[in-house]
Formats: sequence, C-alpha cells, structure tokens
Amino acid sequence: MQRTFHIGFYFIFKILIFNIFIFSSARAQLTFVELNCENLFDTHHDIGKNDMEFTPEGVRHWTKSRYWHKLNSIGQEILSCSKELPDLVALCEVENDTVLHDLTRRSLLRTLGYHYLMTESSDPRGIDVALLYQPVRFRPLCYEYIEVPLVKEMTPTRDILYVSGLTKDFDTLHVFVVHAPSRRNGEKASRPYRMQVMQTLSERIAEFGKANVIVAGDFNDYADSQPLRFLEQQGLTNATKTLRGSNGVGGTYRYQGEWRSLDHILLSPSLTSRMDTAYINDASFLLEEDPRYGGLRPRRTFNGYRYQYGGFSDHLPLVMKLCVE
Repeated sequence: MQRTFHIGFYFIFKILIFNIFIFSSARAQLTFVELNCENLFDTHHDIGKNDMEFTPEGVRHWTKSRYWHKLNSIGQEILSCSKELPDLVALCEVENDTVLHDLTRRSLLRTLGYHYLMTESSDPRGIDVALLYQPVRFRPLCYEYIEVPLVKEMTPTRDILYVSGLTKDFDTLHVFVVHAPSRRNGEKASRPYRMQVMQTLSERIAEFGKANVIVAGDFNDYADSQPLRFLEQQGLTNATKTLRGSNGVGGTYRYQGEWRSLDHILLSPSLTSRMDTAYINDASFLLEEDPRYGGLRPRRTFNGYRYQYGGFSDHLPLVMKLCVE
C-alpha cells in the first residue's frame, strides 16, 4: 500500500505539471506513442462476443477492482513514456467505448483532456484499436474503420482505424492504427492473414501520394518478416526497426527469453526526415525478473491465467518524436 501511494502521488503531481505545460508550450514537436494494452476489457459480457473470461464469473475472475487498477496502470504507463504529454497514442487490445471513456475520463488521465476514436470490428473476442489525441495538438478531420476482406480460412479480424487530422506544425497527418491477426496455429499458416491486412492497408495509403502518413500498431510480426518487408517495399520506413530501451531491452515483447518487436511505427518519406528520436519505453517499473529464462520481461497483467497485481502489459510502449524541419 505504501508503494502504491507514492506512485499515485507522483503521477498526480506529474498530471498537474502536464496541464500547465500543454497550455503554455509552443513546442514544434509531436510525440507519438504506440501500446498494446494486453486485454483491456471491461467486466461485462457483450452479446455475441467471446469475452466471458473477462467477467467476474469467468476463468480470469475479472472484477471491477482489477479493471480499475488496469485502467490506472495503462494511464501510468502512457504518462511515463515522455517528459512531454504524448500528443497521439495508438492503442491495441481495447474492448469497447466503455473502456476508452473510463480510461480518458475516469482514470489517471482524466484531467488531461484526451479525446479518442476507435473501431467497432467483427473480431470474435470484441477487441479493437483506438487513437487517443490531444485536441490542442491534433484536430481530426475525418475517420474510418477499414474492414479487412477475408481470405480462405481467415476469421474476422480487427478493422484498421484511419484518422486524418490537422496539426499546427505538420499540416495534415494520416494515421493508421493496426492490430494484425495473431500467429495462432503457426507463423507460416497465419501469414496470409497478416499479408491480407498489409495489402488492404497499402491500397489505402497509395491514395495519399506524398502525404504525411503514420502507421502504428501490433503487427504480430517482426521487422524482417514478409508482411513488414512488403510495407517497406511500398515506400514506408520502419522507424522503430532497430530500437532498444535504456534498460537494455531489445524489443517490445519477450518470447521464450528472446526480446523482439511485434509493435512497429512506420512513416511515409515526408515524415522520415522529421523523426527526432524514437525509443522503447522500458522504465524499470514496467519490467520484472524472468524466473524461467533469466533477465527481464514485461510486467504483464496475467501470467497464463494467474492474475498479477501491479502488472501493466505484456508489451512495452514505442515512443517516437517528430520535429519541424
């Protein structure tokens, strides 16, 4: 309890500082964060969705107490990404409008003025993607859910979220948030599903020519995979391809003791030269000892079906800062 109290006090203080900063700053920089939240579900069953495990009666015993702790943990994780308040935050594995409302209006982020847009996909579990944004830094013009056409044996997946908006320093930004199908049943067997997402994405990006485009999310693929190489062949640059964290982690995700990145941020040529810095947020409180393989791993909410109080996510956040040329 004592440690929790000190963490909460620190972040309340940080929120107050951010409020002063955001309304007084004329910074010519944009801070973008990407984070897979690891199953940010509310506690209620949505009819037609396979989400019963995230209810109080489900196998994960997902109670209101655990839910609210998770919301504040995600808020804390976002705030730890940068000294400046992130302008845009791409989120994966968020269930519905309820969790986004609670995250932006009732958690640690409640005084910071974040607005959000999210998809309403046909994903069987009901998970979606979202974009948080600061209205004083990014003003949406339009948004769209881009449905991914199914190929043989492919189940419905998350829609791609597309948001176009105005910024003071970067003119119009076109932002795409992606959560590609998992590697369930093996990487090779599931690769066509992720390639279908990339093909759908590239067709839309091609419509914008030399415009400012950011693509971010959980691709469920590494930088050297066929789907990511395909996007680079379409002219995008994987700006987070070789990132490491300050605590030495070599990716956003750790599998069987190996750090690699499933999360990526890609930029159009018009933005590549504007990238000031990028890094993995591997703050020490987001990590824990890995008892099986040694070293560190993300401090996740669940280890299997075992709840871990004080956990955040099984992914670490990506942070990228763009500056004016």
